[in-house]
Amino acid sequence: MLVDAVGRAGAENLAIDEALLCEADRSGRAFLRLYRWSPPCLSFGRHESVTTRYDRAAIARLGLDVVRRPTGGRAVWHEHELTYAVAAPIATFGSLRETYCAIHERLAAALRTLGVDAKLASNRPPRSARGRLVPLSEGPTSCFAAPVGGEVVIGDRKVVGSAQVRRGAAFLQHGSILLDGSQDVVAQVSRLPGAGNRATTLSEALGRPVSFDEVAAAIVAAWREEVRPSAPVRPCPSPSVFSDSAWTWRR
Repeated sequence: MLVDAVGRAGAENLAIDEALLCEADRSGRAFLRLYRWSPPCLSFGRHESVTTRYDRAAIARLGLDVVRRPTGGRAVWHEHELTYAVAAPIATFGSLRETYCAIHERLAAALRTLGVDAKLASNRPPRSARGRLVPLSEGPTSCFAAPVGGEVVIGDRKVVGSAQVRRGAAFLQHGSILLDGSQDVVAQVSRLPGAGNRATTLSEALGRPVSFDEVAAAIVAAWREEVRPSAPVRPCPSPSVFSDSAWTWRR
């Protein structure tokens, strides 16, 4: 278990997560990492068509740090949050869906100890305002625009946004737990409708400031029986892949 309270740039954070995935695949070990971002960063999902979805010139004008994740999903603005990453053998939880929900159940349990009614969203496909089922290709640009089944919500608003990738015998799942702030930056730089915000934050739900350290302690306690001090992993790969604009804007 790694609590990385020092904020890191987007490319460095993703390089460390990538290294944990490689180590989980190589050694069969499991890792839980809790971390933050500095400076704030906009991340894209691996499979997004970012050249059509987002305004690159607007992102440059705003001076935003921007990266593309090795995992799927939609865009996330990383600022007032705690980010978690779990890298482990696929056999730890089972199928992609089983893994997604098992990790979210633990996160929801941790958040409930802080006093919020966190639970997993029901498994209902998203619908348009007219009730039509919305295909993934027409879905919102923001990860937090609408919750889907198995995600962590407070009421009907999403508080945790996650994505996953599988490689060899291991998986990486990482995601943002919103402490405060908003995802409005995603809408500001989006070319498409549907980047609205149906998120909430822990500070909003509790009516008080919520710190990184407070949430990290709750998550560690929820994992208590399995958390062990982590032995050093092999040196993480250079963040150059994630800082390369050819990767970030490849499609």
